[in-house]
Amino acid sequence: QRILRIFAEFKQRYGVMKIHHELNLELQPLQLRCSPRRISRLMKELDIHSVTVNKWKAASASKTKVEQRPNLLKQDFSTTGLNQKWTADMTYIQTKRNGWCYLSTIMDLHSRRIIGYSFSKKMDTDLVLKTLESAVKNRTITGDLIIHTDLGSQYTSDDYNQRLTELHIRHSYSRKGCPYDNAPMESLHASLKKECVYPVPVFEDYETAAAVLFEYVHAFYNRKRIHSALGYQTPLQVEIATLTSQMAA
Repeated sequence: QRILRIFAEFKQRYGVMKIHHELNLELQPLQLRCSPRRISRLMKELDIHSVTVNKWKAASASKTKVEQRPNLLKQDFSTTGLNQKWTADMTYIQTKRNGWCYLSTIMDLHSRRIIGYSFSKKMDTDLVLKTLESAVKNRTITGDLIIHTDLGSQYTSDDYNQRLTELHIRHSYSRKGCPYDNAPMESLHASLKKECVYPVPVFEDYETAAAVLFEYVHAFYNRKRIHSALGYQTPLQVEIATLTSQMAA
């Protein structure tokens, strides 16, 4: 019953290891534990499994010539605090009535929190600028902040880079045809598609998709979704712990 409740509470998004973590938190006061192997067996008996997604494959590099830009991150995603390294990207969301729509996100690599996002019917520079403004709205920008993106025209545009200069944010770029340079963001969008988009065959329209994405980002991903890379904490828990530690120092 506990496994079924946890599975339902997290909307079928959790597999064995995350259910293992949540279940053992509940069992801890009772001085009980349940192994991942037993949870896997019980989930099979209950015929439940997390929503799945096809394995992501890197697209082949385009033959179009793209100007190379500095890669400051060089796949070093480590941080010691908030607002040191951000990563940004866009992904496609299909709807019946409005066709393809576009989700733009910015994530803080320290907490894996989505600190800025914007959803639009157009994939243009305004979209990524709106996302940037939503990220800086409630964050403290330091002179050491780096934002990492791909070489898309929206991110290489003069307007975007001028705004970064005004904010004293350094811009780092992935190499052409190397999505692993932005692996945390690729992982974020893969999780979002698996847990939020693919369970719905196709969203009816832009407004429906926007409402579901809002709930996923604000109510689930940032506040409730635990990450193995964060020691099975949520992004919000990491941010609170980091800020508390800074205040105590």
